[in-house]
Amino acid sequence: MAKAIMIQGTMSNAGKSLIAAGLCRIFKQDGYKVAPFKSQNMALNSFITKEGLEMGRAQVMQAEAAGIEPSVDMNPILLKPTNDTGSQVIVNGEVRGNMSARDYFKYKKQLFCDVMKAYQKLDEQYDIIVIEGAGSPAEINLKEDDIVNMGMAKRAHAPVLLVGDIDRGGVFAQLVGTVMLLDDEERDMIKGLIINKFRGDKSILDPGVEMLEKRAGKQVVGVAPYLDVSLEDEDSLTERFEGNQEVGLIDIAVIRVPRISNFTDFNPFERMPGVSLRYVTTVNGLKNPDMIILPGTKNTMGDLLWMRQNGLEAAILKKAAAKTVIFGVCGGYQMLGEILSDPYGVEQKGTMRGMGLLPIETVFTKQKTRTRVSGSFSKIEGPLFGLHGVQLAGYEIHMGDTTLLEGARALTSIRDTNADNSGEKADGAFMGQIYGSYVHGIFDKEEVSDRIVQALGKKKGIDTSEMTGVDYQTFKESQYELLADGLRKNLDMEQIYQILNDGL
Repeated sequence: MAKAIMIQGTMSNAGKSLIAAGLCRIFKQDGYKVAPFKSQNMALNSFITKEGLEMGRAQVMQAEAAGIEPSVDMNPILLKPTNDTGSQVIVNGEVRGNMSARDYFKYKKQLFCDVMKAYQKLDEQYDIIVIEGAGSPAEINLKEDDIVNMGMAKRAHAPVLLVGDIDRGGVFAQLVGTVMLLDDEERDMIKGLIINKFRGDKSILDPGVEMLEKRAGKQVVGVAPYLDVSLEDEDSLTERFEGNQEVGLIDIAVIRVPRISNFTDFNPFERMPGVSLRYVTTVNGLKNPDMIILPGTKNTMGDLLWMRQNGLEAAILKKAAAKTVIFGVCGGYQMLGEILSDPYGVEQKGTMRGMGLLPIETVFTKQKTRTRVSGSFSKIEGPLFGLHGVQLAGYEIHMGDTTLLEGARALTSIRDTNADNSGEKADGAFMGQIYGSYVHGIFDKEEVSDRIVQALGKKKGIDTSEMTGVDYQTFKESQYELLADGLRKNLDMEQIYQILNDGL
């Protein structure tokens, strides 16, 4: 039986995911078999396992930190918001359907059996399980039938470390207030507090830590600094969207649509010197990029309508007419076509005109495509012709079939790596300087991102020979080590091991 420890937060984006990932790496470094777990995740960034099942990327990131293969047992419930009041509900990696928030609140207690079955599988295989909560345990309107915070901690007999975010201010009120809003049994389950994202001289904070421990009645087991690590974000609360908007020698603009998903696809470009990757929501913010990326989205038709209404579609069409490179991924690829049809109401039913930049048509289907793929770029033309023959790997997650019309040619040739005897199939399309693909992770391999930047530089007439990327997997490994090193120096790991061993 595994020992368990749970990381809860005073609010969303307090840093639970990174603290959990860092502990996974520390426990791995110390010789333990460790696995992450989050019973219910709400995020639009998802991943396909080798079995073809869908899970949240936060637990994938934590599994990588633990040095193990991601499994849906680590995230049995994934909620992917489709609008402001409803989500697609994914259980054990497969779609159960779309539900309103009210309907899901009534339904979720039926899922606790699935949650515990998944947890028990990990319990039998690992020495330590690092459990992540969601939001805050003090959401008093959501505590009934809780399956992700104290309800999960109780079932797993997991002591809780409560994380507060000092960078946003009010960390003492966050931590003390959360503790005070819990009932006595829940309060007893909290065994330590962590102040996260601290900048500056810690000695100035020490008197506040003493008062915090007295007011909350809990020990502070660490003050984690604001660590300069680059790891994948869980969802739309990412700070990447508010990052640097300065234009580099090579400028790439990602359209930040309201339901943007899997924006981790573009992280490899962030690591390249001289390349700016900017997330754009307005026509003025678009500026004059060398490449525009239309990202994946959980609501293709709704997000295309949003671009149409705020003028971004017209601005992109103008850039396309001026021969700017446009690249669409998944939902962004679908938007580039002539027609979007939704006969079954997968998104919002009906038919909608696409952007008309690629001669393709998309029909939304009830069945979701979930596959891991590998392959290579076809003999493509236009500015990105240098990608011909370059290897790629990634995964498909989409509900739609796209047909190529006259004038469009396939962008890549891929095969399903989940199937033993899978033949190759065509993916995506291109025409001129417009490109599109269903493959998430298409830019991850170093050669792909390098060739794209080289092509954009050549088109612009500048030397990009020094603007090379790094192997993305190697880079991520270095970041897990930096994260673990930073936490080990600033958390009382001896005390955390004591809490882990004592349990509840």
